[in-house]
Amino acid sequence: MKSFTGCQDAMEFPSFTFNPKEGIDNPALVITDDLEQNMVPRLCHLKRMEGQSFGFCLKIDVNSTFEITNVKQWSPAEQSGLMNGDRVLEVNEDYIANVDLHLVQRKIQSCGLHLFLLVLRAKEYEEAVLSGFDLHVLAQASKGDGWSKPRLCHIRRHPVNGMGLTFISVNGQSGSYMVNTVMEGPAEKAGVHTGDRLIWINGVKASTLPLSTLNRTVKKCGETLTVLVIDGSSESCYVRRKMAILPVVADCQSLPHNAKTIHLVKGRNGYGFLLRQERLASTRQIAHVLREVDVGSPAEGAGMEDGDLLLAVNWEPVETAEHDDIVKKIRGSGDEVTLTSISIPGREFYRKLGIPPLLFHERVSFHCQKSQREVPLGKMSHENVENLHYLPEHTGKIIPKLPQRTSEVFL
Repeated sequence: MKSFTGCQDAMEFPSFTFNPKEGIDNPALVITDDLEQNMVPRLCHLKRMEGQSFGFCLKIDVNSTFEITNVKQWSPAEQSGLMNGDRVLEVNEDYIANVDLHLVQRKIQSCGLHLFLLVLRAKEYEEAVLSGFDLHVLAQASKGDGWSKPRLCHIRRHPVNGMGLTFISVNGQSGSYMVNTVMEGPAEKAGVHTGDRLIWINGVKASTLPLSTLNRTVKKCGETLTVLVIDGSSESCYVRRKMAILPVVADCQSLPHNAKTIHLVKGRNGYGFLLRQERLASTRQIAHVLREVDVGSPAEGAGMEDGDLLLAVNWEPVETAEHDDIVKKIRGSGDEVTLTSISIPGREFYRKLGIPPLLFHERVSFHCQKSQREVPLGKMSHENVENLHYLPEHTGKIIPKLPQRTSEVFL
């Protein structure tokens, strides 16, 4: 599988330590001197290789907070500075209090090669709990005033206005670019604003390209263009925090292809589809393909389409798994299974950009299902049908809820 190298190396720095004394005028952050010395959330950037785990376990402690355990030696977790007992406040810039453990697990599993964790040391966390300190306030304060997430925007060319944007060098510096947009043009409608800083264009770091190449890219990119942008104030926050600006922490704007989740209940003749391992004609890469969807079968009724690619089984990514192992996972699920798939054009779109195809699909689930209780996958019955949750962002699909569970998960 292709690894993303577009902007993953941009602005990579050592772990960040937040000092609450610097530049905070929020009354909610008035703390005693002793606490000020100890309230130091750290930003850990975990970078793994394709097929490698991040090398730590996550569990929920007695206070329903996420605790880091079993950090493996020489793992990306250890190399990032993560330690056993650390309490996680945020995952990829999202605060995770009151979120189901297995929902957080899916969020981490779908993020690709990069993971950002905002954590407190065990002692610091215990002091915060004893003092009644608001951890959400602390997490927000670590970003500073004027912070917002970067935006991944997909622009469609207009026959008259084109893409509706141009770039200019910031202070005449090569590698630093600001965006100008046409009012009500395609770029502005896609979520790009005049004054935004351009971080990434079609999977390539903007800082590696001269201005002439950027403008030529816009002219010759065809009918669509995908850019990662951020406002100037937020860019300064990321620079101060020594944090790379990557798609994994971005909000997405109107991406053209989405993965879909299919919940299957086995019928008299099984699920009604075949899973084949095939070499794709376009890329010559091996993929797990859903084939021969039977008319009237549970698979057809759940929205499965012939030729789609399998991404996950019961929310666990399986793109790089062996065919026999995937079959065992499906059969081992019993009479119900949840599959996540995407079309071949959709997979190629994300592959060219170097973005995990589950990244924003899982983020929709994460935000829609925060603080909610769900029923276990494969255990849904008539008496808990009322626990289903409708997600309009998932094209009308019904996603079964999961209960808050306290087991430990390896990541």
